Amino acid sequence: MAGPRSASRGAEVEIGVFGGSFDPPHLGHLNVAQDAAEQLGLDRVLLVPAHRSPFKTEDSDGADAEWRRRMCEGAVSGDPRFEVWDGELRRPPPSWTVDTLEALRSPGRRLTLLMGQDQWATFHRWKAPRRILELARVGVLERGGYEGPIDPPDGDWPCVRVPVRRLEISSTEIRERIRSGRSIRYLVPEPVRALIESNTLYGELAAGSAAGLGRSS
Repeated sequence: MAGPRSASRGAEVEIGVFGGSFDPPHLGHLNVAQDAAEQLGLDRVLLVPAHRSPFKTEDSDGADAEWRRRMCEGAVSGDPRFEVWDGELRRPPPSWTVDTLEALRSPGRRLTLLMGQDQWATFHRWKAPRRILELARVGVLERGGYEGPIDPPDGDWPCVRVPVRRLEISSTEIRERIRSGRSIRYLVPEPVRALIESNTLYGELAAGSAAGLGRSS
């Protein structure tokens, strides 16, 4: 298994670009990012919270951009392999991947765009997909149990397939647990849980979810 390479050896710095709503970021996100970093030999992975995906309607129940940025920073705090890049939050929505890659490219960097199998299957519908492939290689995160299309139709679409661990955690589930007063401990990093509970994110019941198992020691 390949490990991160040192930039001091004169090689290109390998940067993974991992975008998403991160509403909130959870341990499933971090586990697949870590698997990709180890298998692809990435020096660093950038978490890129989207202002708003062009393929999603705005979620009125979600956290705003600033809170999502702060949660992402809390999620990766203390781990030098991960950073948060908030460039998409500083641009007007929607968030186009090609614009992000154009902003991130620089001499001495090689970009790897990380995405799920469902995203890869519709990659041909993205804005400027051929330009994206010029700017970055694509790492498709393959988790067991996926039964949808494997590749985009009609064309040669190169990618690197990356087997990753499947953790049955979703941001939607976490928001629902918060609103129903259930604990989110062990589903999100502790700094993320602290931000959610201390700032009553995702509804009035957020603070109540801390009163049960979420606050027990």
